[in-house]
Amino acid sequence: MSLSSTNLGPAGGFGTGPDQGLYPISVVTELTGISANTLRGYDRAGLISPSRTEGGSRRYSDNDLARLRRITALTDDGVPVLKRLTGAGPRPPALRAPAVRPATGPGPTARPGAAVRR
Repeated sequence: MSLSSTNLGPAGGFGTGPDQGLYPISVVTELTGISANTLRGYDRAGLISPSRTEGGSRRYSDNDLARLRRITALTDDGVPVLKRLTGAGPRPPALRAPAVRPATGPGPTARPGAAVRR
């Protein structure tokens, strides 16, 4: 067998492509500086979708790492990525629910368990 006949796969790697999950979460935290809890939050929010091993461990691909770099750049620029995605934080005035105003006039002042007069 010669080296020239080795199957290097579609991306030039040894049977791997940019979408194949290779890196465990511990390696990704070191490569990106993003905490494991934040990575799990990004996964729950749908910002990234790492593949899973049969045991359920996350495996991040090269494409996941590139996406994490873009997310980091946005957050470094002050864009609240998770808040925008989840709807947390301030909303534009047009999307806010109208304030609930208390009813006017005297209302019932009964205490719980008190008899009601009719």
